[in-house]
Amino acid sequence: MSDVWSGRAQAFRDSPTHREGPDLDLLVEWCEPDEGVKVLDVATGGGHVARRLREEGCTVVTVDRAPGMHPDVVSRAEDLPFAEGSFDVVTCRIAAHHFEDVRHAVQEMARVTRHLVVIEDNVFVDEAVEEAERLRDATHVRCYSEDEWKELLTEAGLEVEQVERFERHPDVEDWLARVETPPDDAARVRELLADRIRDGRLELQSVVIKARRSQS
Repeated sequence: MSDVWSGRAQAFRDSPTHREGPDLDLLVEWCEPDEGVKVLDVATGGGHVARRLREEGCTVVTVDRAPGMHPDVVSRAEDLPFAEGSFDVVTCRIAAHHFEDVRHAVQEMARVTRHLVVIEDNVFVDEAVEEAERLRDATHVRCYSEDEWKELLTEAGLEVEQVERFERHPDVEDWLARVETPPDDAARVRELLADRIRDGRLELQSVVIKARRSQS
């Protein structure tokens, strides 16, 4: 998977969906950024979260399993090579649906934070959407519901403080081209998502969740 994602790096750096948006603004705000706050950005991708947090004065370490994303550390989210409590905040945006073991990844994020974990990802809709996601991109594993996210974070010893949902409307053709979906698969994806496409844009939802490490 790393080689696949390295080849996609520039497309994700350029992606308007990833580069900006009110969801990104809120995620950054919920990280409680300030001078000297130490942040780990897991599955940094195009580096947009890291860029914004550095602009706020944070010290940010980026992690990604794909060397082509140019992270500070090459690592899976499930194998974070840091000691317990190494960071004030751990964040991860629109990536967890690719994790092979999301439960273990969340446990790792909880382990290395002293205070906060702030996560955003696409929300589970139904199996037709999941099929379309896998056809579009074979690295897709699964999206999770809001309740599943709360359960994952709570099981990892975190207390969920705030949750907010966002509508996201990527251009369908850009969304398919970004991961080079083969033409036949792209046609089937359009069929599966026909009731969620309006004027060439796909209707998706994401959820942003802020959770704090339990002090008990």
